[in-house]
Amino acid sequence: MNIVNTPSVGAAVTSASSGEAGTVQGAASIMVLNKALDTQAAGAITLLSALPQQPALATEGSVGRNVNTYA
Repeated sequence: MNIVNTPSVGAAVTSASSGEAGTVQGAASIMVLNKALDTQAAGAITLLSALPQQPALATEGSVGRNVNTYA
């Protein structure tokens, strides 16, 4: 996932890179960038936790015990 293409992160990066280091505006820009990245990370974690679990391997029978194949 490329987070730079996300409008909120792209705007935060642009804002952070245009501010001068050591100024209040620069510090605020970095804080906004960090907040945008944290928001993106939380969204990614939510998406990953929503994925279904893989089915378990078969424990009996002759099919599916050695190779886990499912459609």
